[in-house]
Amino acid sequence: MSTESASQEAPRTELTIRGLVLGVVITLLFTAANVYFGLKAGLTFATSIPAAVISMALLRKFRNSSLQENNIVQTVASSAGTLSSIIFVLPGLIMIGWWSGFPYWVSASLCGLGGILGVMYSIPLRRALVTYSDLPYPEGVACAEVLKVGSGDAVGADGVDASRAGLLAVVWGSVVSAVFALVVATRVFASDVVSFFRLGGARSGVSGFDFFLSFALFGIGHLVGLWVGIAMLVGAVIAWGWGVPHYSALLLPASGSLADIANDVWKHQVRFIGAGTIATAAVWTLAKLIKPVIAGLASAMAASKVRARGEGASLPRTEQDIPIGLVGLVTLACLVPIAFLLAYFANQAGLGDHALLLAIGGTIFVALMSAFVSAVCGYMAGLIGSSNSPLSGIGIMVVVCAALLLVLAVRPMLPPGSDKALVAFSLFLTGVVFAVAAIANNNLQDLKTGQLVDATPWKQQVALVVGVIAGAAIIPPIMDLLNHAYGFGAPTPEHAHPLVAPQAGLISALAQGVIQHNTPWPLIAIGAGIGVVMIIIDEVLKMSTKSAHLSPLAVGLGIYLPTQSTLMVVVGAVVGWYFDRRAERNRDPEATKQLGVLLASGMIVGEGLVGVVIAALVAFSGKDFPLGLVGDSFATPSLWIGGIVFAAVIFVLYRWLLRLSQSGKAA
Repeated sequence: MSTESASQEAPRTELTIRGLVLGVVITLLFTAANVYFGLKAGLTFATSIPAAVISMALLRKFRNSSLQENNIVQTVASSAGTLSSIIFVLPGLIMIGWWSGFPYWVSASLCGLGGILGVMYSIPLRRALVTYSDLPYPEGVACAEVLKVGSGDAVGADGVDASRAGLLAVVWGSVVSAVFALVVATRVFASDVVSFFRLGGARSGVSGFDFFLSFALFGIGHLVGLWVGIAMLVGAVIAWGWGVPHYSALLLPASGSLADIANDVWKHQVRFIGAGTIATAAVWTLAKLIKPVIAGLASAMAASKVRARGEGASLPRTEQDIPIGLVGLVTLACLVPIAFLLAYFANQAGLGDHALLLAIGGTIFVALMSAFVSAVCGYMAGLIGSSNSPLSGIGIMVVVCAALLLVLAVRPMLPPGSDKALVAFSLFLTGVVFAVAAIANNNLQDLKTGQLVDATPWKQQVALVVGVIAGAAIIPPIMDLLNHAYGFGAPTPEHAHPLVAPQAGLISALAQGVIQHNTPWPLIAIGAGIGVVMIIIDEVLKMSTKSAHLSPLAVGLGIYLPTQSTLMVVVGAVVGWYFDRRAERNRDPEATKQLGVLLASGMIVGEGLVGVVIAALVAFSGKDFPLGLVGDSFATPSLWIGGIVFAAVIFVLYRWLLRLSQSGKAA
């Protein structure tokens, strides 16, 4: 299609009320699932593809639905996989004891204002990083292919069949994982295979594992792929094969159970080694992006000058962004309330005498740092995909910068005992910038999808703003519910099995370390050394093999996360790899592999939603097992039953997928 014909086309169904409503409904469901598993495992999943499949299955019942309207739905719903990443920062305010819950309007305003700012900051980058760029945008391209294949108008009956098959994969993945999670809640199935032991005699170090039977973690493993799974396994081996045994042996004689000793060592020592590895990997990734980011910004400025000369009206529909003047006004409209929000938080933190300085300085920090992280995240998303982009590295960089600036500019003026308030303010400030980074990390991916399906950019940008508002409305109550049901971070008398919230724990620990001068730098240095070694290994593998690599960031996560959150991810990665190899024998390998992705996404959504429901029951009933049907005496049988059922269901589901793809029919 030529440029002229594109610009002269008749209006078509695209930005509709029904599309926005459907996108918001999907966003609410997927956001709840993403918040739960982001706090539990430190990983979130991209929601664009499953949202597109659901949209196509539902909207094709309407005669005038279109490929572009389905694209609007997935654009709105993609906010679930992006703005929910705020859980990597905000729970830190709970962990340091500053908040006991999430104040609704403060939390929602932070998410909403930061998210809309992320949309605005990424608009000037679209031409440089999407239109005139050779970046691969793996998730954006994949989503565009799903939309094209699933469009009955575009490809005929086979496309409709593919859409039905994809919807079946999402639905059955969701149903199976939800049912299994419900049965686990009754305690008829056990979900934890836990063991702690000494590696030698009575004076040797302690180690252990916690193998968690979770369809959602399994699905995450399928999505992240074999090499990320292997990297996480390497990290777990470093942590529990060397770190915990080594440092627990140094504590001898130590009192308490083996589980208490191992978990205490992992929490207070080994975890900081993982932090050092993550930080090194993040710095390495950002360093590699400096040159292309600068080039991208220069190109974006050149594109803005073209519009300023009045030549924007001649652009085809696929090149029409929200006008740059309106972008500037919306940006200002976000920064002003952000300044008031920072001043309010400063007053609440007992820093009222310096509220003006903190509000103005914080707003300038948000404006400048957001511009930088938007470019970095946009480029990273284009290069390696939104799901693989090291957002935690952005959070580390931002919180360290914020904490250092507060130490230099504000702390000298404060009385003794104000450190905790500064830590809280640094986390809140980081939360605003992180919301910008999360949206920018995904927005350009959506715009790449739109470019490939002949969508109108400004309509997508409006849709993403709608998604941001919907996500901001639902995230605080979900986080509040999970906090009251499970707690975050370390076990407490009230919450014996808290959600790990690993990134929030790391970022809050770094803020405390910088401001209170109590960071365990020797342990972080060891982790940094491990990170350097992993970077070297990764680069050698990339140069000497076709596909092998060892993500240093994933190794760091493997060290930092508990084995409850990593081992099943490794299993899912291996099974997903085997399924993809088996799919190569089918008549349409890529379509078969895509069904695997949709099944895995459904597993995450189903268990995530049930997890939120069970969390509500725990919070309201005050019982750890409100649905429990059996007691502790049934623990051993429930473990065997749960394990056998889990393995059998996985086998049956993947075998069914292969048959479904071979038939080419949805039913």
